Amino acid sequence: MNLTAANTALVVDSTADFPEAPERFRNWRVVPLYVRFGDESYRDYVELTPAAFYERLRAAPETPATSQPTPGDFLAAYEELAGYERIFSVHIAGKLSGTIESARAAAGVLDSPERVRTIDSGSASAAIAMLALAIQRRLESGTTDEEVDTLIERYRAEAGLLFTLETFEYLMRGGRVGRARGWAGELLHIKPILTIADGEVVPVKRVRGNRKAFLEFATAFEADTHDSPSLRVGIAHADAPERAQALVELARRTRPAAEIDLVTTLGPVVGAHAGPGTVGLFWFDDPGS
Repeated sequence: MNLTAANTALVVDSTADFPEAPERFRNWRVVPLYVRFGDESYRDYVELTPAAFYERLRAAPETPATSQPTPGDFLAAYEELAGYERIFSVHIAGKLSGTIESARAAAGVLDSPERVRTIDSGSASAAIAMLALAIQRRLESGTTDEEVDTLIERYRAEAGLLFTLETFEYLMRGGRVGRARGWAGELLHIKPILTIADGEVVPVKRVRGNRKAFLEFATAFEADTHDSPSLRVGIAHADAPERAQALVELARRTRPAAEIDLVTTLGPVVGAHAGPGTVGLFWFDDPGS
């Protein structure tokens, strides 16, 4: 089957931190996760904006809880896309959230379950959006399931991600600290450089201060890439626009030919686990698009 943007839709969950996707692409939908302060539950981005969330987070006595969409939430999105023959449903790593299981459950009750293909990105935030954007680029020129399979395998193997936190407090509270747990008690003036590998938070290096953290970002980005228009870059931040702008400048200085796919704010759900001040740099060389 020839897959195109006219016959194939994309669904991402809100941890892709790409809320404007349906405005940019008619064949996209975003299914929100939930964030809860005490007894009050909000749909990520829909009922609680990042700005309002971070203001409330800083004043909250306890870290908010988060939860995945229900199968019914996904079913509503899939049914809304009834005019499309196929749907690629691209989600946060299954080791970080049960979101993809809700998507699979929803697909399973459709009259034609094979119409929906659920994809575990193995990552989070802008990495989800960048994988979905790579699929979209292929749909716009026509593609096949085999070509998408090849893309997904290469993305999981080659896409780069580094992020740094202000504090481990939020990852620890949310239980998402992964193999970086051993560093959690050593953060006085220490900046952890982290990545996500096989769906799990993994420590890379410890440095002192934001300046050295950004130098590590630049070194890794330069070592892992070459300057080309096919190089795609994403930048995400948790209420830290100045740091995000510094990463934009770093990317443009290091790889001036690269295309910056998106610069985004971590939404309430991802922000609840990463905490204010987090910044991330994502990259993927996509010559096949």
